[in-house]
Amino acid sequence: MMRNRLTAVVALTALLGLTACGGDAAESDGPVTLRMTTWSANEAHLKLFDEIAAEYTATNPDVAGVTFDPIPFESYTTTLTTQIAGGNPPDLAWVLENSAPDFVTSGALVPLDDTLKGTEGYGFDELAPAATKLWQADGKLYAYPFSTSPFGVFVNTDLVKSSGARSPAELIAAGQWTWQNALATAKAVRAETGKAGLVVRDFDYKGWDFLSTVWTGWGAQAWSEDGRTCGFNSPEMVEAMTVLHRGIFVDKALPGPGTTADFFAGDAGMTITQISRASLLDGQKFGWDLVPLPAGPKGEYAVIGQGGMGVLKQGRNAEAAADFLAYLTNPANSAKLAQFFPPPRTSLLTAETLAKTNPLLSPEQLQEVVIDGIADGVVKPSHTGQAELNQAVRAALDPLWRPEADVRGVLDGVCTAINPLLAK
Repeated sequence: MMRNRLTAVVALTALLGLTACGGDAAESDGPVTLRMTTWSANEAHLKLFDEIAAEYTATNPDVAGVTFDPIPFESYTTTLTTQIAGGNPPDLAWVLENSAPDFVTSGALVPLDDTLKGTEGYGFDELAPAATKLWQADGKLYAYPFSTSPFGVFVNTDLVKSSGARSPAELIAAGQWTWQNALATAKAVRAETGKAGLVVRDFDYKGWDFLSTVWTGWGAQAWSEDGRTCGFNSPEMVEAMTVLHRGIFVDKALPGPGTTADFFAGDAGMTITQISRASLLDGQKFGWDLVPLPAGPKGEYAVIGQGGMGVLKQGRNAEAAADFLAYLTNPANSAKLAQFFPPPRTSLLTAETLAKTNPLLSPEQLQEVVIDGIADGVVKPSHTGQAELNQAVRAALDPLWRPEADVRGVLDGVCTAINPLLAK
């Protein structure tokens, strides 16, 4: 773990040092091939990207092709920053929301405003300010928020029915879709079917920031809005993590450490994730539903994960890359991408529009989970120095994932570990 932590910190330090020499690399004299890193290897996603790229290169002879380079999600930022520091930067890259402050403030990305505003028919003014806020600095946009995607709960209705528990749809109809009842349903699924109850997808006891989809219901935050004060030992966080710990180790409502369960393979009653995963349900034989996150003690809430597309200043083809990004994210292609990634364009954020490219999801599901979630949601935790913070939080939380853990004591330890980093 320490080696991985040092790798991430060194890579980001190198990234921050690029600002002095950024933009020196010259464009090629002949047709270029652009490379974009992504964290998705989903065949449907890549097929769509390839189709859009082929349309672009057909009318842009200066670009011979565009390759999409998937990097595993769990090592994405570390690998990307290592490529940059090693002199092998991509031309374009997806950027996770938790890394946005580092990438945006480091000078590693090319400002996009002039290119996007200068592209005929682009419609720059319809980008929602709430969606672009995280990706701006000093009035400039450094990455296009191609995905502004609220988290929802996918439900295996067959497993829930077999357990005899009330389904989320029934609980919603009764005004009782709360975390208490959601965990009770998950507990019943585990007890009666032997399958996992509820899976927080991509958490796996490593990606701690995915737990914000849970603790936000208690009004908890990882740190204050200004990023200077630790929130892990707040009363709200202690209560939320106590409920989560009991759900894991006492009620078995969530799979414990070392146990994997893939909802989309039929191995869990419910999972928390985003609509970009809905394509995995195509052809599945079990019944399913999509509902908003359960209400917490603080009421109803939504949590958003964002992804940005940026042009690397150190890339050899920055001008061509920015032009391709403008094409990839124009109104027509944004509508195509909307089947996987909810766009920041206000004209596309309607249930009717999204339903055209999301045939697996009903207009009601799109309205309640996606559109309402974007309107009211908070973005997952992000902070400058996120790589070091991420490793520090993960290490300090490790003792929590034991049956006998002292929840309050562990969370006090998280704050002890990260307070010096927050003060930087």
